[in-house]
Amino acid sequence: MQNLKDYAASSRWNNFSHLYVERGADEYSLTRRIRDRFSKARVVEIDDYKAVFARPRQRFQAQKETMKLILAVKKDRFLYEGSGNSQNFNLEDFYYNTLMFNCVYNCDYCYLQGMYPSANIVVFVNLEDYFKATRRAIRERSNPSQPFYLCISYDTDLLAFESVVPYCRAWIEFAREEPDLLVEIRTKSAAYRAIGDLSPSERVILAWTLSPEPVAARFEHGTAPLNQRLDAARSAIDDGWPVRLCFDPVLAVPSWESVYGDLVEEVVRRIEPAAVRDVTVGVFRLSKIHYQRMRRLRRDTPLLYDEYVQEGTTVTYTAERREEMTAFMRQRLGDHFEEERIVTWT
Repeated sequence: MQNLKDYAASSRWNNFSHLYVERGADEYSLTRRIRDRFSKARVVEIDDYKAVFARPRQRFQAQKETMKLILAVKKDRFLYEGSGNSQNFNLEDFYYNTLMFNCVYNCDYCYLQGMYPSANIVVFVNLEDYFKATRRAIRERSNPSQPFYLCISYDTDLLAFESVVPYCRAWIEFAREEPDLLVEIRTKSAAYRAIGDLSPSERVILAWTLSPEPVAARFEHGTAPLNQRLDAARSAIDDGWPVRLCFDPVLAVPSWESVYGDLVEEVVRRIEPAAVRDVTVGVFRLSKIHYQRMRRLRRDTPLLYDEYVQEGTTVTYTAERREEMTAFMRQRLGDHFEEERIVTWT
C-alpha cells in the first residue's frame, strides 16, 4: 500500500500539466531542460511568478493533488540566516538558500503549508547567481576558522526532485571548488541513485530524515518508506559519503517510546553506527505564525491539535515533555553512538 501511495504521489509531479514561465527565465539552460522534459505540458508565459504563486484565496491541500510548476528568476536574497528551529552544529556561519519554493511531499507537520499561499512548485533557474552570492558569503563569513555551513534542502526536498532539476549534482560539484564550504542535503526520499555516480565529497553531508513506519505512513504523505530510506543511506555510506541520520521531528504519538525505540533498533540493525557521521534529534516545533495558519487550514490531521505551548515565537511541547522525549532518544541512541555524535534541538 505504501509503495502504491508513493507512486501516486510521484506521478502528480512527474507529469505536470502546466508550466508557468516568467519572461526572462527562458534564456536559462535549466528552463530549456525542464520544458523538454515536460514537452506535453501547457506553457503559460507570465510577467512575475508571484502573479500565480501569491494570488489570494488559494487552497493549498487541493493544489497538492495537481501541482503546477513555475519557472522563475530569483532577483535577490540568495541566502538566509539559519533558523533557531534548526541545529547549527556549533557553526557560527549557518545559512540556507531557497532554490525552490514548496516540496513534492506533503507532511502534515510541514511549515510550508503555513508559509506559502500556494502548493505549486517554484523553481528558480538562475543557479549561477546563487553560486556568486555563496562565494561572496564564504569570503565574508564571521569565523574564518570554521566552514560556511549551507543547507540547500531546507525549504524543500531537492534530492526527491533531482530527476527533474539536478540541483544536488550542481551543488556537489560547486562544493568541490570551495574548500571553506560545507553543504547539507536533507531528504526523505530514496533517490540516492540520482547522484550515486558522483565521487563522494567531504564537503557535502547527505542527511536522511527517519521516522517510524507508522508515523511516516500517517503523517509523511508521498515520502519513501523507512526501509527504502535506510537502503539509500546505507548505499551512500558504502560509497564513502558523509551521512547524517535525522530523528526529527519526534512526535508524541500513542506509545511513542515503543515506536521510536523500535525505530532506533531497526536503524542500527540496518546501518553500522560507526559509519554514520552524526545523528540529530528534535521534537515537533513550528513558528507561531505558521502553526496558526496551519490550524485554520487543516482540520483533517490530529497532529496540529495536540497539547502544545508557545515559547517565544515557537509552538512546541511543554518543557517537561520535550525533556522526556529528548532524554529518551539520547539514551537509546547513546547505546550505539558516542555522545559527541548526537546533536539535539532544545
